[in-house]
Amino acid sequence: MTAELVRGQNHPLTTSRLEIRVSVGDPVLVAAALAGPDGRVPGPGHVVHPGAPHMPGVAVTGQGIVVETDALPETVHRVSVLLALPPGGRGPGRFGATAAPFLALADGTGEEIAGFTVTGLDAETALVALELYRRQGAWRVRAVGQGYADGLPALFRDLGLDGHTALDGRAALGGFDALGSDAAAGLVPESEAAAGSPAADFVLAPPQPSPRRSGGGGRHAAPEERPEDRTGRQALAPVGPGEARVDYRHPGRHAAPPPPPPPPAASPAGDGAPPEPVAGDASGWTLEERLYNQVWGMFEDLARSVAAYRSAVGFAGSRLERELDAQLADPATRVGPAADAARAAARTKHDGLVDRARAVLDRDVAQLTAEADVVEHALPPAFARWDSPAWHGYQAPLETPLALRLGDLHLPERRGLRIPMLVRLPLERGLWADCGRATGSGTDRADPAELRRLAMDCAVAHAARLLAVHPVGDYGVHVIDPAGSAGAALAPLLECGALGRPPAAGAQGVAAVLTELTRRVDLVQMAVRSGAADALPPDVDTAEQLLIVNDFPHGFDDRAVNRLRYLADEGPSVGVHLMMVADREDARGFGPLLDPFWRSLLRITPVPDDHLADPWVHHAWTYEPSLAPAGSDVVRRVLWQVGQARRAYGL
Repeated sequence: MTAELVRGQNHPLTTSRLEIRVSVGDPVLVAAALAGPDGRVPGPGHVVHPGAPHMPGVAVTGQGIVVETDALPETVHRVSVLLALPPGGRGPGRFGATAAPFLALADGTGEEIAGFTVTGLDAETALVALELYRRQGAWRVRAVGQGYADGLPALFRDLGLDGHTALDGRAALGGFDALGSDAAAGLVPESEAAAGSPAADFVLAPPQPSPRRSGGGGRHAAPEERPEDRTGRQALAPVGPGEARVDYRHPGRHAAPPPPPPPPAASPAGDGAPPEPVAGDASGWTLEERLYNQVWGMFEDLARSVAAYRSAVGFAGSRLERELDAQLADPATRVGPAADAARAAARTKHDGLVDRARAVLDRDVAQLTAEADVVEHALPPAFARWDSPAWHGYQAPLETPLALRLGDLHLPERRGLRIPMLVRLPLERGLWADCGRATGSGTDRADPAELRRLAMDCAVAHAARLLAVHPVGDYGVHVIDPAGSAGAALAPLLECGALGRPPAAGAQGVAAVLTELTRRVDLVQMAVRSGAADALPPDVDTAEQLLIVNDFPHGFDDRAVNRLRYLADEGPSVGVHLMMVADREDARGFGPLLDPFWRSLLRITPVPDDHLADPWVHHAWTYEPSLAPAGSDVVRRVLWQVGQARRAYGL
């Protein structure tokens, strides 16, 4: 599976032979610089370029660079991939005027390992695109994307080719004139490079940033990419297309690609200003699908903008440290006015880089904030906050929505910008409202009783939303509350008649509910596999079912635990979904057998907690549950309308 890298992200390499293919829209020179453990290039003889295309372990080819890590000298700890535009007006003159460079890493068989699109470039004429580095005997790749407006001389100075070996770009690389025509090694246009590539389709259409974004973020991820738990597993995944109700897949999914979105409206502010945000400004067949894709585009944009900011700050810090170390290494320059001035200049340069990175982040976040304000007011009830006006005129829907809002996500750099966390319906994984002590940095709550109460309130709010966004009769709720401790939280569900029966209590009640739902799963599975859905017994309710389990494992014996695990594994595919309200530590008595059970659930918390990560750069995102505002009775009012509709249909 190809990893799509962003600035600052690293990725492990499991093969010794690497092919780095470069795709650009204009001729560009490709080279590699070999550095030692200190990150410095010893001399111009350690730069591989089309004028000197071979060194042990590295070769410049017609499509990029080939690296054999096993053949590299022991003194080489870092291989930097360099790109430069030709001087003298023989090209666009700056990377901002050409298509964003795309680099694909492939193993010896030609299978792609990772890709990196260098976005956010402007006046730069040379850049360090990628970096292969040795760490504890293993090799990794890091997406760098650091550009230099002063060209190759400034780039080489950062690599250590300065002082008595001061070189300009033409001398260090043997000169562009030595390369001959554009067909020479390292000067292959994108279309030619792609034609000879085993992954031509991917190279010809590299991910491009949204035209509405000019910073490090780009709206180009597939909608199927969703946040992961910080353990690395996918947390939010889509489900496939389907037509029949009994297979519990969304009837509105389309296999064909949607039509392209309309072009964004021109900005009234004039040239150079970002366009006014528009709700539904994304691809999709319906407004609901366009809003869904737009929300996830905003999520990706924020992830990539923050990744670019963190990468720039990290680069500025490492360069400052390197320059200060160089000052201290030479006794002749360690003290004195000249040394003080050099250190002050290095810190000024560091502060300038950080300030520019922060300005870019502020610009991107301001644009995303404006878009979020517009989009939030256009979201349908299934996507909206509980305080949204969309709930004021609520009516029972006629079809199941595309997705459901579980809460909001934000990053520490900009806590005020919150992105809705949407999950596809029907739920592919069960939910786990963790009432244990929160371990993330987003909360200081520690009272176990308070956390348990909040977790149950959170579960009821999610259940109310699920009931409200499904057509009448298409969703049912069951509750297991062995000790009866959740009576106050469950009152809204009981009052509206949303529960078909009172919460199951005691070991006998637990066994009865689990037996009924297990039988339903078995029968529906057999009917679906045999194509005989019409042959189901009349007492089998084919509507989707949600089972809320409170205070697990109280009231559960070994047999009940096995049935619960069976429902978690097999239930979602046939419309039986699980929502646990529990503390994992309470179930330790069952031993490690329950570990796969917890890992199969999507963990949500009743208080803010930073336990989720995106699949691109693995930021630690703070999750906040979707709850009604304090003192609001919106959940009760919506459930009362749901109950009225159910009674009108005789349910």
